[in-house]
Amino acid sequence: MNAASARVREQLTVLRRHLRTQAILDEATARLATRLNIRPGEAAEQLARMARHSGLELTEVARGIERPIEQELERPEVPEWVNGMLAGVHASALYLTPVQDDAGRIVDFLVVAANEHARTPAGRSAADLTGCRLLTVSPGVGGSGLLDDYIAVYESGESLYRMPMEFVEAVDYRLWPATLAVRAARVDRGLLVSWRMLDDEELLVSGWERAQRLAELGWGEWNLATERTLWTPQMYEMFGRDRADGPMSLEELPGVVVPEDLPVVDEQIRSLLEFREAVENEFRIQHRHGVRHLCVYSEPLLDPEGLLLKVRFLVQDVTKNRRRERALAVAHERATKERERAEQEHRVTVQLQNTILPLRRGLISLPGLAVGVRYLPGEELTRLGGDWFKARLITDGRVLLAIGDAMGHGLTAASIMLQMRSGLAGLAYTGAPAGQLATWLNDLIVHSNEEVTVTGTAIIGHFDPERRTFAWTSAGHPAPVLIRDGTGRLVEGPTGTLLGAFDAAEFDMTVTQLEPGDTLLMYTDGVVERRGQDLDAGIAALVHASHSCVGDDPEQTIDCLLRRLGADSSTDDVCVIAARVL
Repeated sequence: MNAASARVREQLTVLRRHLRTQAILDEATARLATRLNIRPGEAAEQLARMARHSGLELTEVARGIERPIEQELERPEVPEWVNGMLAGVHASALYLTPVQDDAGRIVDFLVVAANEHARTPAGRSAADLTGCRLLTVSPGVGGSGLLDDYIAVYESGESLYRMPMEFVEAVDYRLWPATLAVRAARVDRGLLVSWRMLDDEELLVSGWERAQRLAELGWGEWNLATERTLWTPQMYEMFGRDRADGPMSLEELPGVVVPEDLPVVDEQIRSLLEFREAVENEFRIQHRHGVRHLCVYSEPLLDPEGLLLKVRFLVQDVTKNRRRERALAVAHERATKERERAEQEHRVTVQLQNTILPLRRGLISLPGLAVGVRYLPGEELTRLGGDWFKARLITDGRVLLAIGDAMGHGLTAASIMLQMRSGLAGLAYTGAPAGQLATWLNDLIVHSNEEVTVTGTAIIGHFDPERRTFAWTSAGHPAPVLIRDGTGRLVEGPTGTLLGAFDAAEFDMTVTQLEPGDTLLMYTDGVVERRGQDLDAGIAALVHASHSCVGDDPEQTIDCLLRRLGADSSTDDVCVIAARVL
């Protein structure tokens, strides 16, 4: 509480300092405008130039502007009807005539007559005002813009009414704030100006009217005895009714209600008229701009005998709230359906992956090789991808080693992965070299998905256990890493196009000679790709980590690599093959 109070005091201090500064500037501007016979806006510019040229603060320059010597201006003869007109105004009133510069522009007004009620916020009375220039006796008209308004009224002939208006008078650098209701109209060759300082009750009423507009509240009263109806202005807006037609009678109300909500209104009227009970309900009406939702608080007013005399309604337009609630409900429903669809897709994808890749980790013994495999599916539903691997003996005695990644995530990626892996498994029985297998696999993907373009990457190769060679091809996939004598390096070779990217594709072959103790690493991008990091940097990190992760057990090698790269907690799919040459 102390901190809050301190903040309030601090803000009040800042505000008052600002108002004092503004009072100094307003009064200096009015004095300069009067002395030079120019408009306040031009005087303010002149004041700013004086501050720039002198190097002083604007307020220091303003304090040096002395009050101009009062010049006797020719006062026009005031017709008797002017005094009669002013006497009939039950508020502060002045009759003004224009003061012009050499070019004939109006720059100020001369107070030629004032009624007995005339009193400025600073306390100046009729005797102090008559015969003086308006800017001299009321500098606040310049800073508030009222002088510009008065000039516009005089030149255009259109009347002015401003209520409520926050007005700050500045006299001898002191502030005299007030809330005014101001009127101005051209009368003959002069200007009739009147103003009235609003009391507390009027300020509360004015504030309530503003609150009604902001909160879209309206109030109505139906007098059943006199059949007279009273409506606040906001009620006309809420019911879409022209003010010239007057308020709607109580019996007309059901006629504008949406048919589905008529039972609600019928019950409301019955509760009011028969049971004499206050009611709170909500119904829709047909507005000229569409359907509106109204929340209505209604109460009966009874005489001492219990006879119903009046019905009062407090109405709030809650259309925006209902539309917002409806939009949120639709969005929630869509999000729920999307989440359910994603969860269903995730379940299907997981089942499909489990069917295709039942072995997620382990050690496979193949001729001339000990092969460690690891597959870690993405943790997030949206990141579950299409990574796959293949390590198996084929009929001619060679070992097929392959790894790939179907582009995308979710069920689509899993289905493409199934095409690639199962297609390769069937094609491998032909004994064709890896380059030809990649070409056939590309044809299979292209012609099986003609309506949409699907792509993937892969490394496909054969290990010959007798020659210890690995004949392989790359279809847009990161190059393998060879660990030899405790040092890792990328295995250089041509990188072909993505599978499925073109109708016809050919893939070059690379033959890599291996030695006993070598470990060949093949991996997907989930191992080396990190947000905000270049892919080449990720591959370089893998090569560097491989120097410290060499060993006789391929599974331990994989564990070490994933731990050092942080890939064991990757949100994307991670797939690794570590083939150690025996």
